[in-house]
Amino acid sequence: MAHQFYFNPYILDNLPAPQSGFDVVQDLSDPRLRMYITSRGVKTFFVRKRVNGKDRRIIIGGYPETDIEDARSSVQAILDNAMQKPVTRRRKIVFEKFIKLYLEKCVRRGEDSRVKLERAINRHLVPLFGKNVSEISSDDIRSVIDAIDGPAIAGRMQELLHSVFKFALENGYVKKNPVSDIPRVRQNRRVRPLTRAGLVRLIDAIGQETDANMQAAFYMLIYGFVPKSKVFAMQWEDLDFNHDLWDNRPLSDRAIVLLQDLPQSSNWVFPGRGGFHIIDPRVAWARVAKRAGIPNLTMDDVYKFLMRQLTWATDRADLRDNMNALLDNLLDVR
Repeated sequence: MAHQFYFNPYILDNLPAPQSGFDVVQDLSDPRLRMYITSRGVKTFFVRKRVNGKDRRIIIGGYPETDIEDARSSVQAILDNAMQKPVTRRRKIVFEKFIKLYLEKCVRRGEDSRVKLERAINRHLVPLFGKNVSEISSDDIRSVIDAIDGPAIAGRMQELLHSVFKFALENGYVKKNPVSDIPRVRQNRRVRPLTRAGLVRLIDAIGQETDANMQAAFYMLIYGFVPKSKVFAMQWEDLDFNHDLWDNRPLSDRAIVLLQDLPQSSNWVFPGRGGFHIIDPRVAWARVAKRAGIPNLTMDDVYKFLMRQLTWATDRADLRDNMNALLDNLLDVR
């Protein structure tokens, strides 16, 4: 362990040299500043910093050539520089290839979400595909964003491009992020309309639906705690009633009671037309939402509302308990 004291010329000038190897001393004024003293009496200021998991010792300069105050004042700048990634200039790469590299390295999404993202990229960012990443300008980005119909999608594409070029900047493909100079697209964020009282009304409205299959699917949107696409695509083979599981997800008590009462007349829990499952019952949902007094309510609003309320747990049993407790609380079960 390093000996600690306030560095001053008198003490440093009279430090004894070790018989072999080297000693390390540490400045009490700035503990980040240290000094090597070798067996030959050579004294050198340095700092230590852990960078990317590795311990680095960065030399500041020898003493007395480097003044004590100069060494102290340079510590912060040296540590800041040590944390910066070295800038390397890569070979040219077209945007189409680079966006695939970005998706591979930086995007962690489920399969459905990833497919939607790739579809949006192929629809809106095609004008950039053939351009070299290093040659894409702010005007090129602005032209692409302005051509997108709808501020919500335009805003998401601008955020995506900002992240893409940040990745390019960090890895030496560009010298500057061209999206940084573009004002952010103004968006009127949608306020999700569901409340606890609205959820109770929604339950009652679903109960008035005459189609039993559709009614059960809509109930499962509430009891299942998953997005609509997964609810409608449920298969009987993925359900394990012995362990209260659905494809390794815990099932709430209400979901189990609901599912056990359904007829198993198809591979799909909620069969639709042509031997397939229900896809997107917008008309039926609009009827239910209007009956509940929330005409602008979407099926995604239900999932978002429940997930904001749910206390997540990595243990399946704990998560299942949290799901049941939340539904009991929201539906005011006593």
